[in-house]
Amino acid sequence: MKFIKEFKAFAMKGNVIDMAVGVIIGGAFGKIVTSLVNDIIMPAISMLTGKINIVDLAVTVGANADGSAIALKYGMFLQNIIDFLIIALSMFFVIKLMGKFKRKEQEAPAAPPEPDKTEVLLTEIRDILKEGK
Repeated sequence: MKFIKEFKAFAMKGNVIDMAVGVIIGGAFGKIVTSLVNDIIMPAISMLTGKINIVDLAVTVGANADGSAIALKYGMFLQNIIDFLIIALSMFFVIKLMGKFKRKEQEAPAAPPEPDKTEVLLTEIRDILKEGK
């Protein structure tokens, strides 16, 4: 029973819920980036390279016992690198933007509270006593 209570306290912390939302949004963002790379960037690169489909690039290194070719599909690897670079660049810009907002909040510190009447009176008394000595 204690384990369940501890787990519930952990799962309901704000950081865990924020992380879960981040993972869900990150998954959706990953799909968007994959579509951008597959449907826009890679066809444009294919047009520039003479109608070569980069995803299909591979090197045959041998054959299996049944005669099927063993291929190293480096084109798919290149596409995944492009996916990663776009996601990393996007996250860099998001983090940089969040940093600007945090700096603006930190630049404007709250003014110290005004001292109450008792503190003002005691300060005046202290100053008068110092002058008297």
